[in-house]
Amino acid sequence: MPKRTERYQEAASKVDTKQSYEPQQALEMVKLAANAKFDETVEVAVRLGVDPRHGDQMVRGTTTLPHGSGKVRKVAVFAKGEKADEATAAGADTVGAEDLVDKVKNGWRDFDILVATPDMMSVVSRLGRTLGPRMPNPKAGTVTADIARVVRDIKSAARVEYRVEKAGIIHMSIGKVSFPTEHLMENFTALLSALLKARPATAKGRYLRGITVSSTMGPGVSIDTQRAQSIGERGA
Repeated sequence: MPKRTERYQEAASKVDTKQSYEPQQALEMVKLAANAKFDETVEVAVRLGVDPRHGDQMVRGTTTLPHGSGKVRKVAVFAKGEKADEATAAGADTVGAEDLVDKVKNGWRDFDILVATPDMMSVVSRLGRTLGPRMPNPKAGTVTADIARVVRDIKSAARVEYRVEKAGIIHMSIGKVSFPTEHLMENFTALLSALLKARPATAKGRYLRGITVSSTMGPGVSIDTQRAQSIGERGA
């Protein structure tokens, strides 16, 4: 096992690893345990009862966090004409058409999220092998005619994308430890509601298998999945 710092051990001593907590209590403990010299990110890991190897059990989409994630992200947009102007006015960091496709194809990666208008996808599709999961995708809401709204949502850190990993786990940030607990709780509820709505019809058995919340440098705190599901269903 890697050697833990004194700071980590001090934070971990505040958490009972054998206990699952109410969501709000867990978030309060994460804030209490965070003691780094920077504003740590609050991360949620949700283990789902799905097998992502099957296409009909892939859980992927977007949701809006009421209080944003606290992250500033660079957005590149594939668009032409008026839509390109709208993207620029909305705050996109880079906007282009065929020229931007060539730029990305040649190795440019100074972006966090790519967005495209539907009419550009016939050109952008050339980047499929190059970009893989970073490609603009209708299911993720990153292929859209409403380009200005999507760019504004992403830049404000309100719009976030979730995608289940091979192990059936979704990782996502829901804010910073400096956020008030109620804001983190509202963001957490929005995420849970989105995941419950996105449950594949083919998923059998218990859907929420485990939920852990932590700060960047802090220990994980386990959340009671039944309680979390109840909260998520009310927020749906």
